[in-house]
Amino acid sequence: MVRYRRNWLPGGTFFFTVTLADRRSHILTQHIGALRAVFRSVRREAHFQILAVVVLPDHLHTVWSLPEGDADYPGRWRTIKGRYAHMLKARGVPLIRDGRGGYRLWQQRYWEHTIRDEGDLQRHVDYIHFNPVKHGLVHDVADWPYSSFHHYVRLGWLSRDWATNAEMFETGKFGE
Repeated sequence: MVRYRRNWLPGGTFFFTVTLADRRSHILTQHIGALRAVFRSVRREAHFQILAVVVLPDHLHTVWSLPEGDADYPGRWRTIKGRYAHMLKARGVPLIRDGRGGYRLWQQRYWEHTIRDEGDLQRHVDYIHFNPVKHGLVHDVADWPYSSFHHYVRLGWLSRDWATNAEMFETGKFGE
């Protein structure tokens, strides 16, 4: 078995894909308020910046920048996953226990990519914002409510009709 190696870059910027164990589940969007609360609490405690995020029913993508001298994104993900599962359980959502005492809500691992430069960052942010269209959840990026796309529009960084012509994404010049 190949041992997976994480890139430990203190103060780095990273793209993540984090997935539920049950890919048929819609629990992330059904309980979006709880997920947002968990992210807010972990950000307050662990001081990292979310540059972009999209939450889909069964997975999420995000780009984080960590503080200078800090490379502990695995600890942050462990906390987010654990708190979300415990919050759902406390709200009466039926969750199955795993053999280690936790809940079988999330896939054990996640995808991580170290952002190399501004172009790489832009491709991953574009990928994040376009992801609900890619998965056929909406026709227009602006129609998906669980995305930092709306923040980018409010800041004037993107127009509301950004990527309505999906042709730019057929070239594969962005992403994962």
